[in-house]
Amino acid sequence: MNRLSIKHIGVYILVAVVGSGAAMVQARHAWSQPIPESFADLAEKLTPAVVSITTEEFVSSQGVPGFPEIPEGSPFEEFFKEFFERYGNGEDEGMPERRARSLGSGFIVDAAGYVVTNNHVIEEADAIHVLLDDGTEYEATVVGIDPKTDIALLKVEVEGDLPFVTFGDSDIVRVGEWVLAIGNPFGFGNSVTAGIISARQRNISSGPYDEFLQTDAPINRGNSGGPLFNMDGEVIGVNTAIYSPSGGSVGIGFAVPSNLVERVVAQLQEYGRTRRGWLGVRIQSVTPEIAEGLGLDQARGALVASVTPGGPAAEAGLENGDVIVLFDGKPIDDMRELPRAVADTEVGKAVDVVIIRRGEELVVAVELGELEAFEDQLAGSLDGEQPPEPPADDAEPTDVLGMALQEVTPQLSERYGLPAESVGLVVTAVAPGSPAARAEIMEGDLILEVGQVEVASIGDVVDQVDGAKERASKAVVMRVVRNGEDPHYMAVELED
Repeated sequence: MNRLSIKHIGVYILVAVVGSGAAMVQARHAWSQPIPESFADLAEKLTPAVVSITTEEFVSSQGVPGFPEIPEGSPFEEFFKEFFERYGNGEDEGMPERRARSLGSGFIVDAAGYVVTNNHVIEEADAIHVLLDDGTEYEATVVGIDPKTDIALLKVEVEGDLPFVTFGDSDIVRVGEWVLAIGNPFGFGNSVTAGIISARQRNISSGPYDEFLQTDAPINRGNSGGPLFNMDGEVIGVNTAIYSPSGGSVGIGFAVPSNLVERVVAQLQEYGRTRRGWLGVRIQSVTPEIAEGLGLDQARGALVASVTPGGPAAEAGLENGDVIVLFDGKPIDDMRELPRAVADTEVGKAVDVVIIRRGEELVVAVELGELEAFEDQLAGSLDGEQPPEPPADDAEPTDVLGMALQEVTPQLSERYGLPAESVGLVVTAVAPGSPAARAEIMEGDLILEVGQVEVASIGDVVDQVDGAKERASKAVVMRVVRNGEDPHYMAVELED
């Protein structure tokens, strides 16, 4: 996220997302909603279910930024110890604790006391307090969190029922519809602002499932976790971030759509964590250049850059270079649509995936796994070892499209930090202004495929490049590994 312009809107900690509840609304048209004469009745009805959230993190003064570190045995140790005991909080012996506070907003989605807010508002908190509009305060416990969408579900223990709000259908929200934002800006307490939906499905690069609603309703720091309401009084989004050079509202705010969050909160309430579908592929966008190189009629779909060994896609027979154009009946026109479609699908469900492979359309049946289980397994397998410094390799490189290529050797693997079992061609230099340079090929890149054919020798590369030229292709697609990361495809223009 651009640190200079995109500001999350918690106080001291910044960002946002939505909660749970269930409410189906019937489709309506913007022209059927007259311009409201007043928002007073709606605000009066909704405000009791919107809460202010205060968190506390207890941090030892030793190690606090800006506070001097006092080495053990230092001649000043006794002086500072006496100072702390005299002027500290008196709660503990020795170094006192410092309370770091943050403020945010939230809303009640169940009469039993379930509250939705942002994960960033409550992460690492030692104490969480929920303040109702009537001044009643409760201590809250965390039911579950989802960092990917910045959602947290809290629970307060109460006698009797609390006022609550329900979710509307964010998929039918139209640009230009009126909305109300309610939250706790700058810790002043519940405040109401109004505006319209300015845009839909905005991607601000804050996470893998970005599809924000954009609004011009004034929102500021402290509004994080607060709801965005439609004129029926339903939550259709949660105010999460603003675009602002100064940190104040300039009329460009972003809210997470309710349909995305409602599913997450339901899982948090049932399991204490999320359970998302997992396909087991790494994907990238299909650019016009890549589309031309793959022989596609247009740039669409999600290009499979790599398939996770042993994952659902691998078991079903998906391959590197496949272009996914339909998932479980949902068209995939843009690469970003696939992660959301997969995540929203039930774990264990068998789905049909339509792909284009070497110009042929195929249907592959895949049984989805669980993303979180895979991530836990992956985290446990990382060792963090760094490759050793490599010696030089004296082999003579061959130039292709401005790339100096050499077949993989142990020396080159060490020089560029490649796995010992690597196969393919290593780029040892790139000529400025060449087709490879224009395609942003870099020294140290490992080329695995050219024209969707695996290459093990320089002759293999030359054959594929020559073949593409004979077909009058404008570009050839190469599958490349860089810095040990997952492979991705790059389109290199062919010389005339």
